[in-house]
Amino acid sequence: MNTSDLVQSRHLTRKAKIYVRQSSHHQVIHNTESQRMQYALHDRALALGWNDDDIATIDADLGLSGASTEQRVGYQDLVAEIALGTVGILLAYDATRLARNCTNWYQLLDLCGRFDCLIADRDGVYDPTSINGRLLLGLKGQISELELHTIRARLTAGIVSKARRGELELRLPTGLLRPEPGVVIKHPDLEIQHRIDMIFHTMLQKKSLAATTRWFRRNDLLIPRQDVHGDVQWKDSTSSAIRHILTNPAYAGAAVYGRTCWKTSQNTGRKYPASLPQDQWKFCVHDKFPAYISWEIYQSIQAMLQDNHNEYARKKTRGVPREGSSLLQGIVYCGDCGRKMTVRSQGSGCYVCDSQRRKSGAEVCQRTASELIDQHVVVTFMNVLSESEIDVADGVLRDCDRDRQNILAARQQEVQRLRYQAQFAERQFMKSDPDNRLVTDELERRWEVSLRTLKASEERLLEDEQEAPVYAIPSELIEQLKSIGVALPELWESGLLKLSQKKLLLRSLIEKVVISRVDSDQAGVRVVWRGGATTSDAVSLRVNKMSLLSGADEMSAMIVELARSGQSDTSIAEQLTKLGHRSPRSEKVLPSTVSRIRLSHGILLESGRSCPRQAPGFLSVTELAKKLGVSVAWIHYRISNGTIKVTKDSEANCYLFPDTPETLSELKRLVHDLSSKTGFSKGHQDA
Repeated sequence: MNTSDLVQSRHLTRKAKIYVRQSSHHQVIHNTESQRMQYALHDRALALGWNDDDIATIDADLGLSGASTEQRVGYQDLVAEIALGTVGILLAYDATRLARNCTNWYQLLDLCGRFDCLIADRDGVYDPTSINGRLLLGLKGQISELELHTIRARLTAGIVSKARRGELELRLPTGLLRPEPGVVIKHPDLEIQHRIDMIFHTMLQKKSLAATTRWFRRNDLLIPRQDVHGDVQWKDSTSSAIRHILTNPAYAGAAVYGRTCWKTSQNTGRKYPASLPQDQWKFCVHDKFPAYISWEIYQSIQAMLQDNHNEYARKKTRGVPREGSSLLQGIVYCGDCGRKMTVRSQGSGCYVCDSQRRKSGAEVCQRTASELIDQHVVVTFMNVLSESEIDVADGVLRDCDRDRQNILAARQQEVQRLRYQAQFAERQFMKSDPDNRLVTDELERRWEVSLRTLKASEERLLEDEQEAPVYAIPSELIEQLKSIGVALPELWESGLLKLSQKKLLLRSLIEKVVISRVDSDQAGVRVVWRGGATTSDAVSLRVNKMSLLSGADEMSAMIVELARSGQSDTSIAEQLTKLGHRSPRSEKVLPSTVSRIRLSHGILLESGRSCPRQAPGFLSVTELAKKLGVSVAWIHYRISNGTIKVTKDSEANCYLFPDTPETLSELKRLVHDLSSKTGFSKGHQDA
């Protein structure tokens, strides 16, 4: 029998849907009374007038949160059926079962109102098409959202309070232990401590995560990692594992909370954890744990990782050194996009980053003339072979010897650990009951595996000890290298070396060269040496016009000021060169550049030092060319072949023509006769 006036016959002709949900699997297993009350809504639907065959229960979302509609397949199916107009009433124990936020709640109300679907809970039946029904349902949805917020705030208040003091006991990384609440110590295993110290030391030396990982893998060194139970397992080195150690502030003694946040994927709509920058961490309390490194070293490592984030991937091989004039062919990279630059041989040659233009039609990233870049890299290469640099290299190689000793010490610790594990497996096997084959077989297998692992480690240690190279350079060889370094510049310029041989010499020490265009007339050049060391400097480039020079306005103003004070072009050029200025296509300021700027401002030198622009009663070549309508070159050509007979004025040091009607008439007749003989127009009169 119908117990609500809102239920009409049109509603009874459609189905009744009961939505059942609990927020977690723990509630599904233990809060069985809540399930019972929700499933009991079937009796409520019968009391409202629906037949048993028309009542369906949707319980596919048991164990899922109502904070969003993602992954709630049952809720999505329910919404689809309401949109098809097949549902007459929707029953839920309360509003929190359907949605925990107002966005999804009001969307559901609008959908039910549009398709005339009633909503019922334990308190009553509501009509979403009426103002009273929407008011009550809206209040229930807002209370549901507020309740979720209140629950979260209550649960996280204590966590946030502890995190603010640095006392929140989160899981510690490998190498740190919490033997009792509130106490954190370093792992008592010295091998674990030494291996973590070695990771940080190698990163500071190599200055690259990839180089650090390669070094560990090349030397076959394992790193300690925790499994899901917190036990330490020795595993192969990977970039992700080493990055996890390098970026964890706990190794610097800091207790940090809020290093990640949840973001929603635009493609899948699912949430995923994302790391936050350091300035967005919620809490960071220093000196809470025993530190492996200082906070300053931790900060410097993070700066290295950030700086190397867009490091230049070697997507192409170097190629064979050829006889082209560009010495850095195959090893030059773009500092803007990180791609390898190609060589263009037009003119004196240039390096071009045009891979994106060839792929997608984008603009050329940068184009830089190769001559000055090559000269700078060659000078840097020669400086490396100087006596001081060889001494530095000798010190670096001695450091390599020390690293080798550290590796051998790590090998010895590994053998010691594996020997203990083998002895422990042996003791377990000896104590087992021989009749219990299920146990003894497994213990025997473990013993055999540990013995094989120990034997392999001992053999590897023996090989390293016997074949350990001495990297330090012998004193007599150092002297030979110094003598070669002195003679190499002379040999380089002698012409005895082919271009391909010069390129091979550069590649022997240089891994790659990175070019970044700093300004129109300046490029940043970063030489990456084999081994990871870098040398950075700025190189001045040649440009085609004065306006492309940085500081051009300042130089022009100084030229005008000095010229008006009466100084010569040569003196001005020398002063500007000392101040760091230069001409567009030279490494210093040329007197011709000073003269051109001076004359453009109408500043002339004293009489006799400059040709006069006007002479009373006479016409200069320029003035005559304007009156005749020909080019200056046309007149000079006729003077040189004797067609026009005139001599230079000794005082003016230029050709002067009498400014008389007879002179102009005679020269105009000459122009007419020559043009009529050749048949060319005025544009071709100098032919």
